[in-house]
Amino acid sequence: MSSYDVAVVGGRIAGASTALLLARAGVRVVLLDHGRRGSDTVSTHGLMRGGVLQLSRWGILPDVVAADTPPIHNVVFHYADGDDIDVMIKPSRGVDALYAPRRHLLDRLLVDAAAAAGADVLHQATVTELIRDGADRVTGVRARNPGSAEMSFYASLTIGADGVRSTVATEAKAPIIWRGNTASAFLYRYFTGLPVRGYEWAYGEGAAAGLIPTNDATCLFVSATPARMRSLRSSGAEQAFATLLASAAPAFVDRVAEARHASGLRGWGGLPGYLRRSWGNGWALVGDAGYFKDPITTHGMTDALRDAELLSNAIVALLSGCPEASAFAAYEGTRDRLSRDMFDVTEAVAAYDWNLDELRHLLRGVSAAMKDEVDHLQSMQRLC
Repeated sequence: MSSYDVAVVGGRIAGASTALLLARAGVRVVLLDHGRRGSDTVSTHGLMRGGVLQLSRWGILPDVVAADTPPIHNVVFHYADGDDIDVMIKPSRGVDALYAPRRHLLDRLLVDAAAAAGADVLHQATVTELIRDGADRVTGVRARNPGSAEMSFYASLTIGADGVRSTVATEAKAPIIWRGNTASAFLYRYFTGLPVRGYEWAYGEGAAAGLIPTNDATCLFVSATPARMRSLRSSGAEQAFATLLASAAPAFVDRVAEARHASGLRGWGGLPGYLRRSWGNGWALVGDAGYFKDPITTHGMTDALRDAELLSNAIVALLSGCPEASAFAAYEGTRDRLSRDMFDVTEAVAAYDWNLDELRHLLRGVSAAMKDEVDHLQSMQRLC
């Protein structure tokens, strides 16, 4: 039996960042993850300005850069009517470029930084249930290792950072506050020898595509509604990939034909977005466990970093004497306020029923929501 101030379940971006920030604040924290150290996961890779800002001020960005993660200085929007818009990333607020690290790199850097700050880290530890006291307050977790040995970890607070199928959220019966109705299905592959101008997003009738330069390769995705993707995949995944690429991004086709495959074709079937209640009696949620939206706006990793810092600040305030309800209500209120506009515009983009003029308007909404987020990150103060 081990006892901590905080047990964090899930060692990906949200959980590792939360553990890192808490450990640096002197909090006794254990980080549990069911995967192996340095394993990969499905990801859009792309960090936006807010995420890069946080990695920079946490001291993680130099390691991302040192791993040959390519700097991204332009974002290019391609529309099927022939309109191309090239937006230069202007140095601002400590951010000179954007980055899209592979998850096996970024997650490992965050976990290692958490361990270096004093967090106890256990990989291949699958949490099976929450521990509760006689007053029904969550007081820790039970987990199993690969040998099926049961372990118990007691903590004053348990954080669920365990993704869209969160055990913590399920066990805590965290209610859903917002629920989306739309979703994107994706096919994606990594390529080498594929020239890119930065982040490149392309949009056609009922379809989208994107080029994301990451470590050692470029990720190319295509997307559509799950129903359309299922219909196209009835003729094979490769045919579906080619059809959607030609529809959304005809300007990519020749470049892709000359590139080399660096992976097989992979897919994501789609999941409607949601926002859950973020805290309760002895528990809190962060990352996809608490808030998930469709990946088409490529903002999930940035959200995870943002909410890790918001939650960590709330926990430090709590441990410093701030009332629990005040600290966590402030966390939830800020998370929800910063998420609402991005959630709504992402829902609309993921419907794929827009015309290009409507889409341009929606993407301006994405930009405005990102600016609000960066403004908040720049001005964050202690809660109590």
